[in-house]
Amino acid sequence: MPLTFWGERLMSVKVKSAYEPLNELTVLEIVKDIHYFEAAAENELKVKEIGDGNLNLVFHVEHPSSQTSLIVKQALPYAKVVGESWPLTLDRARIESDALLKQSEFVSTLVPKIYYSDQTLAITIMEDLSDHVILRKALVEGKTYRKLAEDIGTFTAKMAFYTSDFYLHPFEKKDQVQRFSNPELCKITEDLVFTDPFFNHDTNDFPKELQSQVEKIWNDKELLREVADLRYSFLTRAEILLHGDLHTGSIFVKENSTKVIDPEFAFYGPAGFDIAHFFANLALNHLAQNVHAKEPFHRESVQGYLLETINKTWMTYETVFTNLWHEHALDPFAKTDGVLERFLHKTFQDAVGFAGCEIIRRTIGLAHVADLDSIEQKDIEVFYKKKALELGSCLIKYRKTFTSITELVNKIKDA
Repeated sequence: MPLTFWGERLMSVKVKSAYEPLNELTVLEIVKDIHYFEAAAENELKVKEIGDGNLNLVFHVEHPSSQTSLIVKQALPYAKVVGESWPLTLDRARIESDALLKQSEFVSTLVPKIYYSDQTLAITIMEDLSDHVILRKALVEGKTYRKLAEDIGTFTAKMAFYTSDFYLHPFEKKDQVQRFSNPELCKITEDLVFTDPFFNHDTNDFPKELQSQVEKIWNDKELLREVADLRYSFLTRAEILLHGDLHTGSIFVKENSTKVIDPEFAFYGPAGFDIAHFFANLALNHLAQNVHAKEPFHRESVQGYLLETINKTWMTYETVFTNLWHEHALDPFAKTDGVLERFLHKTFQDAVGFAGCEIIRRTIGLAHVADLDSIEQKDIEVFYKKKALELGSCLIKYRKTFTSITELVNKIKDA
């Protein structure tokens, strides 16, 4: 059955009895059924497929004269990057819409509005963010956004606290863990982030010039033991509701606005996981700016901004989480000295290690980042990918020696 979020207005929506991939014509039929646009405008609607991801179809629907628009996103039953030989659950569309609705309870200004969701068709219809840009693209171009750190720090802290055992009744928390059980997409993360890059696996993708560096990782037993610990944490620690894929391609930005999108990987997992992915992708961009920012002054400015964003994001996270803890924590040990501090310390050190795994997998695994892959000179690309592998390995192996965000920032700065 479809989920309807506009109340009485959507009661007459026609529901298809079976899943079928949408096209520009069938998208129009669905949009007309939900009556988002005025009736007089429905014959003037323009539809364009704009998806460039691996898992979904994305359509932009616009009424040009009134400048109103929306996005229709449909999950595909397979990964586009591989094809129909890699089947995927359509339930991830339900998880995504549920996650966006849960996020909107606590950080409504930081996620797109949801208008309609249909589980049969695996679609979510949501706010159009065409006036924003994808953060990764903006960062590659050397652009900066002053609210980014505060917004992501607030997003991750509020979602961490309000979906944790520190705040929720145990029954509600366990019900939420079941609701957001996401085994198929978690398996993708288990394989592509924590397993395949650390072994000679056919999903890996890297220049032959990196072979010796990659084999060093595969044969580093100390490193592999630490990755195994991080992977086990990912598998077993249902601490908070995670976005699950919080990289710079999952964030839309414009001046004074940040929107976190695409939580189809949402599940209950370790608290340090989301913020780690954000840090890792900023660290990769910091490396790439040595090439992308050709003017020395501009390069110094952009890299300084990236490091300050990492620092301020964590400081915001700590502050927001601490304030919520003191105001709203229901845990019986909440007032015990050191419990909060120990949790934050553990979250931070986990984040350092998870960031290392993300850096390595984005360098030699199946899914890369444009930050490094867009470097035109092959030898320079390889040079900075070696730097990325060294940084990632260091963060994984020595994560328990990091005691402050300053130490992490300095390590990224010196990479």
